[in-house]
Amino acid sequence: MEIASNRPRAHVLVLPGGKPVSTSAARPWHLSALRMTLLTESLRSRLSMYDITVGQVRYTYRGWNGDRMSPVHDALRALDEVHRRRGDVRIGLVGHSMGGRVAAHLAAQPGVGAVVALAPWWPEDDGALVPPERRLLVVHGTADTWCDPRVSAVQTARARGRGVDAQFRPLAGGGHFLLTKPGWWHAVTAEFLRESLAPAGRPTGGDHV
Repeated sequence: MEIASNRPRAHVLVLPGGKPVSTSAARPWHLSALRMTLLTESLRSRLSMYDITVGQVRYTYRGWNGDRMSPVHDALRALDEVHRRRGDVRIGLVGHSMGGRVAAHLAAQPGVGAVVALAPWWPEDDGALVPPERRLLVVHGTADTWCDPRVSAVQTARARGRGVDAQFRPLAGGGHFLLTKPGWWHAVTAEFLRESLAPAGRPTGGDHV
């Protein structure tokens, strides 16, 4: 993940999906990565005016791989690099599917202020890992047959019960791969990140339409 050395107001890490088990090398042309590349570019265009930068994490392996939690280690290294290059900036995490699980496991890291889980794979009550000091947005299509949206809704409600500022946004008829109304997924994610990481809501400079 390439990171500029200047210090922004906040930085967003985008976390792709993957497989429950796989030690095959993750490649940027895999659909899980390409899907998040489109989201990353959309978030950059929507958030750059608020001095929020966005970077996509590159995994070593395609799978979660049980107790190895392979993508979590990649994401932690990326987070460490952000802090090394940019200091104590606020962090937003955006994860799709398996990436939503990675985001939950990183939610308690220093500097994290917002977590967005898109159609998350939360098989072990992973939403419980989000501490009350964070803001949480869970977005899930109601027609998802890969990850149960009802599980996401229940875990979001539990998080709210623990004091997390947690929201659940269903998309009627939406599937798992963000293909139904992709612009809606992007817009909802960007607006939540802007509200969470740049609450003043004022562009940092220039003319914007």
